[in-house]
Amino acid sequence: MNTQVTVIVNASSGMHEGDDFARGLGNRFKSLGIDADVRLTRSTEIVVEVQRALADNPKMIVLGGGDGTLNTGASMLIGTNVALGILPLGTLNHFAKDLGIPLHPDDAIRNIANGNIRMVDVGAVSDRFFLNNCSLGLYAEAVEGREALQQRLGRGKWLALMAATVSVFRRYPLLDVRIDAEGTDLARRTPFVFIGNNRYDMEGFSIGTRKCLDGATLSLYVANRTGRLGLFRLAARSLFKRLHQAKDFDMVSAKTIQVATRHKQLLVAIDGELCHMRSPLNYQLLPAALAVIVPGPEATRKD
Repeated sequence: MNTQVTVIVNASSGMHEGDDFARGLGNRFKSLGIDADVRLTRSTEIVVEVQRALADNPKMIVLGGGDGTLNTGASMLIGTNVALGILPLGTLNHFAKDLGIPLHPDDAIRNIANGNIRMVDVGAVSDRFFLNNCSLGLYAEAVEGREALQQRLGRGKWLALMAATVSVFRRYPLLDVRIDAEGTDLARRTPFVFIGNNRYDMEGFSIGTRKCLDGATLSLYVANRTGRLGLFRLAARSLFKRLHQAKDFDMVSAKTIQVATRHKQLLVAIDGELCHMRSPLNYQLLPAALAVIVPGPEATRKD
């Protein structure tokens, strides 16, 4: 008897649209004994589709898309017994990569059929959740510029991001922040504040990745050297694994963090998606809050 599962795919990009794509995806699941109800939707309708799927009391819901799609859908599964299956169909797929989930659709479907359930941590800021990270400053400004260029000029995502990053570096906006991380108090004038769900590797060629998502901690990274040259020096130290020697960079682990500024509203990037939030920002770690289908030990050893 086939297992039944709802597969919700974000087709907003236009790359995964049409009956042929849905039928082909359904056939791939069927070949592995899964009767998949494939629903192609827009990013604005993901919440509605997940709500519909949850009404059937499923054991698993599969989401297809990038980190933003996973954030939207997974936020509704936090604290439930419903497992998240992942089809990494986005540009970067940070969450999937850090969990060791294969990026090719066929391999990802096999993982959904044969993988294990792992409970992973989730970060929260105010009333929003994040699977990867939340950032203020340069990156959030660059994402805002990228979205504006995409809408106004129709540029591709990467080209728009590069142009927006150059523009932001020319302006080089700085934040005056006060940070309380479980007794560690920092007052900084900084180009960025980055808070991750678990610890990020900030050195070498694996920079920006995580070894685990169940370490029950948030990681705070903040630069306190304000000049452009100082930021480039930090980048160079990171590449050559000398970041621990930098006196102008703070790394703190904590389960709760507060970030306050003199601004009432802050531009925040949560898993790559922008929103405005009121200061202060209150972060907390939700341990083992989300069930995810990940490769089993045998698949990990083969990789």
